[in-house]
Amino acid sequence: MADPMTRQRFDHSKYRPFKPIAKTDRRWPDQVITQAPQWCSVDLRDGNQALVEPMNAEQKLRLWELLLSIGFTQIEVGFPSASSHDFAFLRKLIDENRIPDSVTVQVLTQARPDLIEKTFLALEGVKRAVVHFYNSTSTVQRAHVFGLDQNGIRDIAVNGARLIKEAADARPETEWVFEYSPESFTGTELDFAVSVCDAVNEVLAPTPGKPVIINLPATVEMSTPNVYADQIEWFCDHIQNRDALVISLHTHNDRGCAVAAAELGVMAGADRVEGTLLGNGERTGNMDIMIMAMNLYAQGVDPELDFARMDEICTVARECTQLPVHPRHPYAGELVFTAFSGSHQDAIHKCLSKREENTAWDVAYLPIDPADIGRTYQEVIRINSQSGKGGVAHVLRRDYGLELPRWLQVDFSAAVQDLAEDSEAEVSGEDILKLFSDTYLTTADRWRLGNYQLSRQNESDGLEVTLHGSQGDVALTGKGNGVVDAFVQAMEKLTGLHIVVVEYSEHTLGQSADAEAVCYVQLNIDGERPCGVGRSHDIVQASLSAILSALDTRGLVLANAA
Repeated sequence: MADPMTRQRFDHSKYRPFKPIAKTDRRWPDQVITQAPQWCSVDLRDGNQALVEPMNAEQKLRLWELLLSIGFTQIEVGFPSASSHDFAFLRKLIDENRIPDSVTVQVLTQARPDLIEKTFLALEGVKRAVVHFYNSTSTVQRAHVFGLDQNGIRDIAVNGARLIKEAADARPETEWVFEYSPESFTGTELDFAVSVCDAVNEVLAPTPGKPVIINLPATVEMSTPNVYADQIEWFCDHIQNRDALVISLHTHNDRGCAVAAAELGVMAGADRVEGTLLGNGERTGNMDIMIMAMNLYAQGVDPELDFARMDEICTVARECTQLPVHPRHPYAGELVFTAFSGSHQDAIHKCLSKREENTAWDVAYLPIDPADIGRTYQEVIRINSQSGKGGVAHVLRRDYGLELPRWLQVDFSAAVQDLAEDSEAEVSGEDILKLFSDTYLTTADRWRLGNYQLSRQNESDGLEVTLHGSQGDVALTGKGNGVVDAFVQAMEKLTGLHIVVVEYSEHTLGQSADAEAVCYVQLNIDGERPCGVGRSHDIVQASLSAILSALDTRGLVLANAA
């Protein structure tokens, strides 16, 4: 029987159900998305503000370049009037001519005179920009935050629109696009939201040739996605000058339905979607643009964004945000194309073996071809009926202090399986350790790391390194964002391969100051994902040795450098 005190604390009766829209003429359930919406990445603004440690200038620039490479043409770069870091980053993009002609930067500002003035100062000299201003319109904010009635909230929006229009008109050398958000739209009466937006548009005077973006955010996700779609369709039906507006969505994931809400919102008439890579954002996050784009891709619709280099995208996003990628994250997680069930493995194998080239994809348990995003189907094999990867990892951790990450457990399990089948007996801890060393650490007939030297110049790391091999020594140089990136670039020049560090993990053996370091890496090379291990008292040497080990486990260095 439940504890009465627990029942008092976990009390659903304090919450009110969200009131559905009285709408009997809904059309969106019969719609099908046949083309991608306009996409706007808010990783550098909304995503960045949600990080425990916001990105530094170098990380922002790296993520900016990634977004460009994926194909984003609208990118919200920050809140320059409220953040000196955002101001400086925007100036760097403009002053160093880093914004391609096909790309429009977007900035956010509140509808306040001092912030608007500083916003336009930050944008001075830009060719084209979206100025995104907002004020909250919801019932709870009006009552408990601002203490204003509907007229007072409408006046804030209209005054902000007037100030922004005047500032833009004074700077005709730039092509200005205006975006207005009635923040907390989902908690606002629909007729009032329309009234505010109509009042704003009277000032901004949009035309079909120069439309205004009206962004309708689920700042907090408050309902099921179908109710949000009803809100969007109702709004589109009642707003004035619909043909002169771009209706945009910005959904959050408080109920775990941000992608579904955005998809149904597009079906309901929206033209544009804002979101972030991998769903980073306040609380439970923003709408994950990568998932929605890949959902379109899986339905045969061109998403107009390129996620073919999924591992590289995840690596850059992870290193810039310091946020991990969940192994079960749709499309991006390391386990999403891995089957643990024997029946699943068998079905996938049979489908793949019967599939003909250039035919429609129709493979059991795999919604897309992993090769499309640089992956391969990874078959997971149990070691025997009594133990598996977890048991092997437990022995190595308990007896030898080796903390194998899960992706290395998967890679190593195949070797252990072969050993168990060959021996037809129990595999001891000593046998497992020897096999681990032979697989990843033995340097016989492999390239070995020699002397190396590091340098730092203009926020870039340089590396000079010598490799010892059976065919003689090789001297290499590389530059990159950190020593690992520099070494990868050096190895790419040596081998002619495109190498991506997908996973990296390290730990020490023991607690003393001179404890040995162990590094584990997983690479992506043309869809293959070799793993390597490095071990040394020098953490840099351990890291570089791990990359060399991963290349050598597949004979890639010797084969391509010969």
